[in-house]
Amino acid sequence: MAIRKIRVMGDEVLRKTSKEVKEMTPRLKTLVGDMFDTMYEAMGVGLAAPQVGILKRIVVIDTYEEGERFVLVNPVITERDGEQIGDEGCLSLPGKTAIVKRPNHVICQAYNENMEPITVEGEGLLARAICHELDHLDGILYPDVAEEPVRDVTYEEGE
Repeated sequence: MAIRKIRVMGDEVLRKTSKEVKEMTPRLKTLVGDMFDTMYEAMGVGLAAPQVGILKRIVVIDTYEEGERFVLVNPVITERDGEQIGDEGCLSLPGKTAIVKRPNHVICQAYNENMEPITVEGEGLLARAICHELDHLDGILYPDVAEEPVRDVTYEEGE
């Protein structure tokens, strides 16, 4: 697999709407593997295809909790409830953070990398990651929904 270049805020691809995946091709399977490699290299918990310049509705998430590594193809949040407010960052805005309000619980319908239907239920960090990554598929970045202006991450926050 390969490490891909992560697009940063200001790159117009991050503001575009991604296209639905009709079939999982060998190229898209390679993309999924590359996305995991790129996310791990950057020490992230999620990555959406637009962040590596591909306008497809594909997201990878790994919250580093056992059993919480996901490939979400054509994902849709079908339920959301509760509330969490906290700092959020993004691999496309390195060194930045802001307070973002998200649901504390979500249910997401999607397909896995084999185009089999799956349901992912997430709470806490997983719910936040699902919401954040699905926003990327519609050209939304966390500063668009933040409760406050984006600020630089301080050393203490980044530990």
